Amino acid sequence: MAGAAPTQGTAPAAPAPTAGSAPGRQGGAAARAGGAGRGFQGPLDSTRARQLYVSNDPKDLPRGNFDAQQIAKQRTDSIYAARFKGVAEFKKITYKSTADGLEIPAYLFTPLHTRGVKGHAAMVWVHGGVHGNWDQTMLPFVKEAVERGYVIITPDYRGSTGHGEALHMAIDYGGNEVTDVLSAVEYLKTLPYVDMDRVGMMGWSHGGFITALNATAPNTPLKAAAAIVPVTNLVFRLSYKGPSYQRDYAAESTIRGLPFEKPLEYIKRSPLYHVEDLKIPLLVHVATNDEDVNYVEDQQIVWKLRALKPDLAETKVYVDPPGWGSSVGHAFSRRVDPNTLERVDSAEQIDSWPRTWAFFEWWLRPYEDRSKPAPAPRVQP
Repeated sequence: MAGAAPTQGTAPAAPAPTAGSAPGRQGGAAARAGGAGRGFQGPLDSTRARQLYVSNDPKDLPRGNFDAQQIAKQRTDSIYAARFKGVAEFKKITYKSTADGLEIPAYLFTPLHTRGVKGHAAMVWVHGGVHGNWDQTMLPFVKEAVERGYVIITPDYRGSTGHGEALHMAIDYGGNEVTDVLSAVEYLKTLPYVDMDRVGMMGWSHGGFITALNATAPNTPLKAAAAIVPVTNLVFRLSYKGPSYQRDYAAESTIRGLPFEKPLEYIKRSPLYHVEDLKIPLLVHVATNDEDVNYVEDQQIVWKLRALKPDLAETKVYVDPPGWGSSVGHAFSRRVDPNTLERVDSAEQIDSWPRTWAFFEWWLRPYEDRSKPAPAPRVQP
């Protein structure tokens, strides 16, 4: 899935509304007992009430076509295996999340010829989507990264598709999924050719959201991060997107409510409210014609980063780049032909990627070979 487009589930049936009651509240006198809890007084439009109803029960979470998702994932596996043969080492791996021991599937991409101990910088790359996975449309960018000397690991964290019902339904938006992704760093520690002083993270859309949360976490092991068109403010976002989007979140077992019911939980899960904690370099690129993470959301973090972290944040706003898909500017820097899996460059894509590579090359030094001893200092005559 290219971006964080909401899955469309059928709205659960709401209790039949009665005069003086509102969906999800106690009716009658209790609902009208003053202040913000006052119920609607008058006949309700039952059709509209059902459209607005958002459950907080995990059994009402939207479900997926798990068999079709697994078939699609197998196709992605085969495409990566074929396309990277003789180009880079491609592996399917799993590792345990430090959140609770859940097995997290991932892809690992490594240069064919490793340099030795601490010879390579590494990055954790994070896919987008409320329910998505690392798919083949990211292939040309992974190839470019490996050619630059990076080791790339791409976790399919809890909630991801293509791995069956259990992982899919374990979705924990902004919760344990963030730890699932960061746990990939623990796996990288087992690879002697990875220099743990040169590990970064990059994500798109919902992956940018996870990246930003990890970048602002206390004592993050990351040295630099890039969040492209990231989700940033769930308090705002759920209101802006409405009930069909809210149903993907409010019923999660670790949330069980909307922002007005669980404000502190949604604030905790929103990168916007953690900018003050940023201590590593962060690159953010956004588009003004993004129809998924709309600019009215992303501008909040861009402006806050510019105001509070000008020495650490590198931000750029792309004004109405050529659209790609139904979300228009949301995939402005991920323009890839779905058949050939080659880049379909626009001026903005050509501009964004060199800036991103230069950012990481400055902070992670992928071309340096630290497996070799440093040269002895010159003795002045």
